Amino acid sequence: MRSADIVTLSRIPILALIMYLVIIQFNAWVSVILFGLIIALDGLDGYAAVHDESKGKVSLGVYLKASVLHDAAALKTVKGFKEQIGKSTFYAPRMDIAGDRIVEYSFWALFTFLHVLPLFVIIIVIIRHSIVDAFMANKGTSSRMKTRLAKIMYSSSVARGEINVVKAVTFGYLILQYVAGWPSMIGYALVAILVINIILRGVAEVGEALASNRK
Repeated sequence: MRSADIVTLSRIPILALIMYLVIIQFNAWVSVILFGLIIALDGLDGYAAVHDESKGKVSLGVYLKASVLHDAAALKTVKGFKEQIGKSTFYAPRMDIAGDRIVEYSFWALFTFLHVLPLFVIIIVIIRHSIVDAFMANKGTSSRMKTRLAKIMYSSSVARGEINVVKAVTFGYLILQYVAGWPSMIGYALVAILVINIILRGVAEVGEALASNRK
């Protein structure tokens, strides 16, 4: 098993612990810190995958230059090895997507179960993901977008960073809302922003799939 897969799978027991701590309303900041660890591991599995594929040629410094500083030379190097990963290991990109889906769905389900969020929110998310996954099935991984809208809304570094920040802030706040009693209106506003982002990204992905099919 690749080290990247081990990192991805290690997020699941931490996720289960967070859900338990939230349900019993244990110290909110413990859950928030653990959630931060899950986010960090999400970034680490990307580095681990590139590090393995490059046989150690890509250091953590180079990876951070590419992902954080957007250094042109580092981006070119990292992108090249990322493209090789999809070719050499069929399931690699799908493992990463599966890990992200598990974390996201678990939090949506958790806060719906705890009546922090209305049922229709998770229904919207499920419908969105189901439609997008169906359209993107023929395309395989969605990491290499071609259409302008998809590049702007989905595959650009800015878009990826923005959605990750919104998810982190939203779910982190919902933990504090339920466990520590923080204001619910702010939580609803953050959820609205996140859902709108998810829908817009979904529209971009479906548009990409349709454009690719026409070609």
